[in-house]
This record gives sequence, structure tokens and C-alpha cells, in this order.
Amino acid sequence: MLIRPATAADIPAITAIYNHAVRHTLAIWNEAEVSTAERQAWWQARQAAGYPVLVAADETAAILGYAGFGDWRAFAGFRHTAEHSVYVHPEHQGRGVGKALLQALVVEARACGKHVLVGGIESGNQGSIALHQSLGFVCSGSMPQVGCKFGRWLDLQWWQLQLDQTTAPPP
Repeated sequence: MLIRPATAADIPAITAIYNHAVRHTLAIWNEAEVSTAERQAWWQARQAAGYPVLVAADETAAILGYAGFGDWRAFAGFRHTAEHSVYVHPEHQGRGVGKALLQALVVEARACGKHVLVGGIESGNQGSIALHQSLGFVCSGSMPQVGCKFGRWLDLQWWQLQLDQTTAPPP
């Protein structure tokens, strides 16, 4: 498996993985699928902001999953924190793809000078929770019934990893 920066050629596969999660999972709390053009715009916006979008590819160059991060909140005081997402093709889940992608994102976040990496996880997503715990993320909060999908209320948990030991933010 190769973890590498996403390219324009990867956008159709990224879109298919995203839309599968929209249709079948609680990993994304959207109910509408996106077009390839919308995912292309999302990828370009991440690039313009200097943020990574990574893909995991197998030996045939098939995309197994993707991951990225962006601003957590749009206020200057939060500039040292990024929120990440990791999505794995359903046929490749449970095989270490998500872990490899998240480990690579941690490296990228440190290289970007981020202090904390956060992820919002639906409280019943035990696979994602176990993945985050295995990499040292800690649950920093739970928000009951803040979302809904598939006709039910959803609880959100925030998981975070402190990326460095600085005692004060850089100037």
C-alpha cells in the first residue's frame, strides 16, 4: 500500500468513497451525494489552503481510501487546530488502510505546524473510535443528539491528539 498526495485523477474514486459513506453510514452526516465537480472543488480548496488530501493506493493504483484535514473553526484563535477525516472503501475496511492514512495525516499536521488534530466521530462508530485510541487520541467531549440521519438522533464525540508539547503558541 502506498500513501501519497491525491491528484486530480483520484477525484472520481474519492467521490465514490464519499458517496458510499453518505448513502450507507453515519460517518458523514450529509444526506445528499456530491458530484465529482464538487469533490474537485473541495480538493482544490484544500490545496489552496496548504492542507493535504492523501490517498491510499494498492499495487494496481486502485484507491483504497482517502484522508485530509482543514481548519477546525474559522476564527484566528483556532489556527493551530485542524479537523481531520478518514474514509476507506468498504471492501478495504479493517485492513489497516485507515490507520496508515491517519498516521500519515499526523505527520502532515505536525509539518504544517498544527498543535492539535481533532476528529468528530459518531458515538456508535466503534471501529473509528478504536482506531483513534490506538494512535493516542483521547475523547475530549461528547455532544448528545446534535445531529440526525436515517431517522434518528446522533451523538457526536470529539477525539483529539496533541501534536507537540509547546507551552505557548508561536507569535
